[in-house]
Amino acid sequence: MQTHLLTRTILTFLLLFTSPTFFIFSIASPPSKNNRSNNAQDLVRSSCVHTRYPSICLRTLSNYAGPANSPLDVARAALRVSLAHARRASRYLKSLQSPVAGPGPGPSGPKSMMQRAALSDCIEQMADSVEELKRSLEELQHLKTATFQWQMSNAQTWVSAALTDGDTCLDGFGDGSNGGRRGGGGKMRRSVKRRVTDVARVTSNALYMINQAGETRPGKA
Repeated sequence: MQTHLLTRTILTFLLLFTSPTFFIFSIASPPSKNNRSNNAQDLVRSSCVHTRYPSICLRTLSNYAGPANSPLDVARAALRVSLAHARRASRYLKSLQSPVAGPGPGPSGPKSMMQRAALSDCIEQMADSVEELKRSLEELQHLKTATFQWQMSNAQTWVSAALTDGDTCLDGFGDGSNGGRRGGGGKMRRSVKRRVTDVARVTSNALYMINQAGETRPGKA
């Protein structure tokens, strides 16, 4: 009796593991969390390698926690990074309007009318950049198949405008000599340039990602 029961049990397991249904479910099982993470990192690395600033791209996107299953996902992530950097730079520029930027070794506020005018213009330009990056991100988050190319073109235009705003901001401070449009700026100018250049680099990477995503067909976006 026990031998008969054991035989039936073995036959049941053999039928289960060799049945087409079991095979299908084994193949169709979703990838593990580690596999999805590895695939996302591979996509980020392959996307970053051709950007203008690949090391910055990898550093800013390597810890991105959102989905990264397509070039469009990476473009959205890059744009979020750019927007975050622009907002930080905007807050910093506004803090420089005070006579002293704050405690510690930070740069002092503008000391001349030319510096104050250049800083005021730069604050306005950076505020425009933040708004343009926000509009671009909103566009990428609400894409429709029928208007895909038109919306991607809008996003590209706004991100390009944000880059131009950064250049205009720095132009206002000149080149650090007396030959600039509004004159030097010394320590403050160097500090502003460092922040604005940081925004420009991540924004340039984001624009590349958007251009790449725009080349995909709407059905695969």
